[in-house]
Amino acid sequence: MAATAAASRSSSLLLSRRHGASLSSSSSASRAGASRLRAPRCVLGTAEQLRVVEAGKPVGGADPWAAAWTPKTPAQEARLAALPQEARDSRLKIFSGTANRPLAQEIASYLGVDLGKILIKRFADGEIYVQLQESVRGCDVFLVQPTCSPVNENLMELFIMIDACRRASARSITVVIPYFGYARADRKAQGREAITAKLAANLLTEAGSDRVIVCDMHSAQALGYFDIPVDHIYGQPVILDYLASKTISKDLVVVSPDVGGVVRARAFAKKLSDAPLAIVDKRRQGHNLSERSCT
Repeated sequence: MAATAAASRSSSLLLSRRHGASLSSSSSASRAGASRLRAPRCVLGTAEQLRVVEAGKPVGGADPWAAAWTPKTPAQEARLAALPQEARDSRLKIFSGTANRPLAQEIASYLGVDLGKILIKRFADGEIYVQLQESVRGCDVFLVQPTCSPVNENLMELFIMIDACRRASARSITVVIPYFGYARADRKAQGREAITAKLAANLLTEAGSDRVIVCDMHSAQALGYFDIPVDHIYGQPVILDYLASKTISKDLVVVSPDVGGVVRARAFAKKLSDAPLAIVDKRRQGHNLSERSCT
């Protein structure tokens, strides 16, 4: 009887240990699966991952969830460094409208990427047609389009470009606007006037843009009209570097064209060895009409 009871206890203990090991392995597997599910999304697509090589052999084999592909915070630079040169920056796309294509081409050349292929044409009635000539699915798209003259044509063209990228499943759409049209109408100077700076900001948001990059806006308050992130870039450092490279006489005077530009002019004067500051008294007689007197 004692031997039978001991054998029964031994078999029960063995079964419990096996059951515990099975539970431990399943919990470990579930934790590993959960860790893979919780891992941040890799910035590289499947095609780019399969092209990564180490010592001349593919990493991870056919299993896309192998340990080599578990995204880690410090491993992003290593993955990008392992990519061949032709596969780098494959998720960055730069497209240009018709407003200033040479500028977009220079930006793309500086970043070491090719300017995206896009077809833009006008129909007989003046309507604008836009078609992307390459895939942007899952890509970070940058659209370079100043809304300079003709303002309405360039602005509408930009809206259609944004819509085309959104419908092509772009991951993000960033609009680069070196000159932002309608930015001067940022307040109501008289009754029953439209605030077109706010209207343009709303249209850019509704069209599908995720971020806007502007340069030297007419006034900083217009940045608050956007409901999406805005990067405001200033050209002052570039101009100051250029002036510093030139031989400037001691009679240098910094002039503000109106009262609204005094802050910027004073900043220029301070960085140019505290140069004297002059202010132009500008009085508007109407749209595109003004009288000036220097003080």
